[in-house]
Parts: sequence; C-alpha cells; structure tokens
Amino acid sequence: MRRHWIVRGLKFVLFAAVACAVFGLIVMSLWNWLMPPLFGWRLITFWQALGLFILTKVLFGGFRGRPGYRMHWRRRMAERWEQMTPEEREKFRGGMRRGCGPFREPAAESGVTSKT
Repeated sequence: MRRHWIVRGLKFVLFAAVACAVFGLIVMSLWNWLMPPLFGWRLITFWQALGLFILTKVLFGGFRGRPGYRMHWRRRMAERWEQMTPEEREKFRGGMRRGCGPFREPAAESGVTSKT
C-alpha cells in the first residue's frame, strides 16, 4: 500500500514538472513572438517566462483545484430565484439597487443639486 502512494506522488511531481515546463515554454514563445515587435521590449529567458507565468497565476487566476466547487453559491442562488414569486423578485431587485452603490443617484438622494 505504501509503495502505491510513493508511485502516485512521483507521478504527480513528474506531471507538475512537465506542465510547468510546457507552460513556461508557451509563455516564453508568445512573449518573444509578440512583445519585441509590438512594443520594442527585450526577449525573455525560459526562467523569466516561468516566473511571469507563476506571477500571473498568483495575481489573476490562483491555483484553484476543483473548478466547480467555488461556484456552488451560483447554483444555490438560481434555485432560490426560481422559487421566488415575481413580487419577491422585484423586491429583491429593489433592495440590490438601493444597497449596491452604482445604482444610486447621489445628487437626488442627498439633496445636492449640480451646478452647470
């Protein structure tokens, strides 16, 4: 049983190394193909491309597992929405408009008039 976990761990490490190498090469190739001709920037090395890839994953995408797991709230909200009556839906929309900033009209609510 223990040998099974060791082999499985080695396979995971090998797969992760190959995936990092492939993504690093893709980022390096795309960068070196697009950036110097378009913006006059310098070419980058494989290690710089790998660092850039990891940085973008951390800043923008994260390293998420199970992509559908974090979106369970969306399914739950859709189920609740389907069970609402039209009056309840309109009440919900009105509450969202009042409480979610961009839907407000600050000049009308605060009594301030704009000067033209």
